[in-house]
Amino acid sequence: MSKDKASKKDKASKKDKSQKKKDIAFSPEELAQSITQAARSMRTALSHNLATSGLYAGQDGVILALAQEGSMTPGQIAQKLGVKAPTMTRTIGRMEAQGFVERSAGEGDGRLTMVKLTEAGQKSVDHINTSLAACGARAVEGLSAKDVKNVVKLLRAIDANLQSLDLID
Repeated sequence: MSKDKASKKDKASKKDKSQKKKDIAFSPEELAQSITQAARSMRTALSHNLATSGLYAGQDGVILALAQEGSMTPGQIAQKLGVKAPTMTRTIGRMEAQGFVERSAGEGDGRLTMVKLTEAGQKSVDHINTSLAACGARAVEGLSAKDVKNVVKLLRAIDANLQSLDLID
C-alpha cells in the first residue's frame, strides 16, 4: 500500500472515531441522574469523613461560611448556602446544642440574632478542609488536570443555567 493510501485510510479512521464521539448523546434524564448521583456520592463520602468530628451533612457549609465571614444572621447563612431560613434555624439550633456555634443579639440592633463559631467550631475548620480535600482527590482519581478543569467549568455552566431559569411547574 502506498503512503498516500495509508494516510487517507488513517484520516478516514480518525474521522470515523471523532464522528462516533459526537454521535454519543445522553438523554436529559441520564444527565440529571448522573449529576444527582455524583453529588449524592460526594455528599455521602464527605459526611462519612466528617462524622468522626460529630458533624452532620450540611453543617460543614455553615462552619465554613462563619469561618469566612465571622458572624452572620441565620438568614444570611441560609442565603449563602442556598437553603430556606427555617431549615437553617433548625440546623443552627442543633449545632448550638453540639457546641459548634453560639447565638447572640446583634450589636446596634438587639432584634437581630447573630451566629458565630465557638472554639470547637473554629477547631473543626481544619478537619472540614482536610475532609473536602480527601473527597475531592478521591472523586478525581484517574482524571487528568484538564479533565478536572473541564468538569468544573461544565458544572458551573450547568449551575448558572439552572439558576437563571424560572421554576417549571
